[in-house]
Amino acid sequence: MNATELDYELPKELIAQRPLERRDASRLLVYSRESGEIRHRSFGDLVDELPAGTLTVVNDTRVVPARIAIEKPRGEVLLVERLGGDEWEGLARPTRRLRAGERYGAVELLEHLGAGRWRLRLSGEAAGAVPLPPYITEPLGDPSRYQTVYASPEGSAAAPTAGLHFTPELLGRLDVERVTLHVGLDTFRPLAVERVEEHPLHGERYEVSAEAWARIEAAPSVLAVGTTTVRTLETVARGGPLRGRTELFILPGLEFRRVDLLLTNFHLPRSTLLALVMAFAGVEETRRLYLVAIEERYRFYSFGDAMLIL
Repeated sequence: MNATELDYELPKELIAQRPLERRDASRLLVYSRESGEIRHRSFGDLVDELPAGTLTVVNDTRVVPARIAIEKPRGEVLLVERLGGDEWEGLARPTRRLRAGERYGAVELLEHLGAGRWRLRLSGEAAGAVPLPPYITEPLGDPSRYQTVYASPEGSAAAPTAGLHFTPELLGRLDVERVTLHVGLDTFRPLAVERVEEHPLHGERYEVSAEAWARIEAAPSVLAVGTTTVRTLETVARGGPLRGRTELFILPGLEFRRVDLLLTNFHLPRSTLLALVMAFAGVEETRRLYLVAIEERYRFYSFGDAMLIL
């Protein structure tokens, strides 16, 4: 697959800069793969769109307050993944002025891993700012709005954003099961190669309980909430352990073994997430859906609207 197949033009004003006052007030573009029909709904209508017997599977990871400012030299450390105990992998800048073995506030840099990545030791618990994506330029008044209402084990560098639309009341109307995948920044890193297959996709930690997987296996229909949930389910469905790291790269042509329906936000061009949606809905179909969403003035990216693919 050529990276240019993941390109599209998005008017800047459609990039959502803040969440809506009510989570489930977002718009929902509904697409039926069987009929090709497109419907425009509110996210609160989700229950009415799902087939009877659908099990909704969410990723319950919690975002780490991972953006830690350093003073000398002025810059920051962004925690990406806990390696064990007080050691983390993170991004630090300005990398060229930083030195292994030196302490910068609560952070001690242990080893430069290349490309701005460091192995580091953190003193105490992470107590930085919310690691909002760079396309969000407005400050977030309430940090909890970059967490799902069901977030539990802490470990992500970014939110599983398809889940941001749910309220406790809406969840109460669904049959819900949880999995955990701690989202790394590489999931959102734009492609830097011309052939999508050559993009290096780093692994992410996941965990599924035996009880949860038994329910997921037995469900007549499974709705995956977000691309991270898809990667978790399809990894285990391919014989992966219930706990481990996934390096599954989902591209057009992949046969989905456990995900029947997909709920997702609208993704950046030239991203692996957009490639995953194309794998599920079809390349040309996804392009058409994105054109419709732009024409209908849907809000894009983390705090934007959602799409349900049936």
